[in-house]
Amino acid sequence: MPFDPETLRYDARGLIPAIAQEAETGEVLMMAWMNAEAVRRTLKTGRVTYWSRSRQAFWVKGESSGNVQELVEMRVDCDRDTLLLLVRQTGPACHTLRRTCFYTAIRDGEEVVLMEPEAST
Repeated sequence: MPFDPETLRYDARGLIPAIAQEAETGEVLMMAWMNAEAVRRTLKTGRVTYWSRSRQAFWVKGESSGNVQELVEMRVDCDRDTLLLLVRQTGPACHTLRRTCFYTAIRDGEEVVLMEPEAST
């Protein structure tokens, strides 16, 4: 059956959460938002495209930084209201230059930074 992005369940703003996960390792990299057009563009180009809520514009991951996300597979959860993007990540996924956006743990009520930023080239 052909996939239609319109069959997904978007929120009142027309957005759906998209979790990016490294395809080979399973590492969770980041979460961002997509709308139906971002889903279409991602599937068409193989380059992950998100919707920036702050800029109200599309952004292709890595377009300016070079830290590209190449789509390996897109998965839809059982409620059709969240996407899992299996990707090949080039460079850090986080704008803080860390491999993942999930670099802070809460341990015994304290925040612990798990990784430092990667050195910029």
